[in-house]
Amino acid sequence: MATRISGPVKLSLSYKVMWGVAGLGTALISGTFGALMTIFYQNFIGLEAGWFSLAMLIFAVWNAINDPLFGMISDNTRSKHGRRIPYMRIFSPLLAVAFILIWLVPPESSQLVKFAWLLVSICLYDAGYTMVGIVYSALLPEVTESDSERNGLQISSSLFGLLGMLGGFLIPDMVRPKPGVTTTLLPLQLAMAAIGIMAMVLIWITTLKVKERPELANTEPPLSLKDMLRYTFTSKSFVVLALANFFSILMQSLILAGVFYLADYVLQMKTIMVLIFLFVPLIIGVPVTALIRRRLGVVRAQQLLLVIAGVGLILMVVVPNQLILLCMALAGFGLSGPQTLTNVLFGQVADEDELRTGVRREGAFFGVNALITKPAQSIAPALIAWVLVASSFVTNQANGGVIFLNQPASAVLGIKMLVGLIPGVSMLIGAAILQLYPLRGARLQKMQQDLLVLHAQKRERYEKLG
Repeated sequence: MATRISGPVKLSLSYKVMWGVAGLGTALISGTFGALMTIFYQNFIGLEAGWFSLAMLIFAVWNAINDPLFGMISDNTRSKHGRRIPYMRIFSPLLAVAFILIWLVPPESSQLVKFAWLLVSICLYDAGYTMVGIVYSALLPEVTESDSERNGLQISSSLFGLLGMLGGFLIPDMVRPKPGVTTTLLPLQLAMAAIGIMAMVLIWITTLKVKERPELANTEPPLSLKDMLRYTFTSKSFVVLALANFFSILMQSLILAGVFYLADYVLQMKTIMVLIFLFVPLIIGVPVTALIRRRLGVVRAQQLLLVIAGVGLILMVVVPNQLILLCMALAGFGLSGPQTLTNVLFGQVADEDELRTGVRREGAFFGVNALITKPAQSIAPALIAWVLVASSFVTNQANGGVIFLNQPASAVLGIKMLVGLIPGVSMLIGAAILQLYPLRGARLQKMQQDLLVLHAQKRERYEKLG
């Protein structure tokens, strides 16, 4: 009997909405971490730049190890409960507890104690965040073969995620110590506990709706470690995309960690105003990516939006301060590309690989991608710390616990470079690298048709096994 070939899986609106709820949870916790951790340990706790950078260096090594390891564990799991969902349920409590622990460092302790507290807590945090993030990302290409449906899922995740990321800025801004208001850390610590618990609950909610496709995991044996590495690093599509993504992650990390500095010391306005000019265009741009994708294809849409963001960020360094917010708005719109299209491109990479190997290995690709890109998340705060020191930035700790607003011109320029020039150039480099990405046009169309045939064959084999 001939194989019954059906079209790509279509997903309901309610499914897409529930998919995004986990994005809200993970973005709320990661947005808070990215926005607050650097300024918390350096400005409020007084951890010296050398100790802080050493923690970030060791953290980068841990980042490099755990992502491909957790991704491979997920890919190789075979159980009636699935190979992704159980890990989201198991590791989300670890993520919540470790996140809360980060902010409980004793402020009067020694530099060594502060260093050790930071290092242990962020490594535990990253273990939880990595496993949850890896399996959540890996589910996206599995649940449907369609770029359009994947884009729809990612739009939902991005919209909810942006809401979470915005909360990750606003909540710390409301509770962080401010001159003339409060110097105690207790309100901040209570808010961080609430964020950790809320994130865990939101992740669990998504796991109650999302279902895995067992025929894609239970009909083929997993690859050996040797074959996994060989097929991963010989995929031109993956290598190009991961290199481009490195510069995108570096850019996003610098912006997240630098917004408070930009608002406080360059623009000297409330952080909420800066966030409005960044996030409103970004939120508008997220659904617009579907229109650009239909017109240009996924990879060209990504390139265009990276260029738009890069130009907006670079202009921040040369325009008068009154125009910086407009540059932020332009950059915000361009950032909708990395928010919504990157995981769709990784879905294409996994599709191509499945045709080569017969096995779906999203976890390995997202894990090895993190091996390449996550060091950017550690480079960003260390870079901020050293640029601020080199530009003679005056910290709260050095100013007797009081915010020093009238920073020297060198420090203002250093902040503009950290939030504007460096991430802007990173965006343009990423767009240029993507010119080498091979999955486009007729080649992409043929691959997608071949994939539907393969999935139909796997479905028939699974039905016979059942």
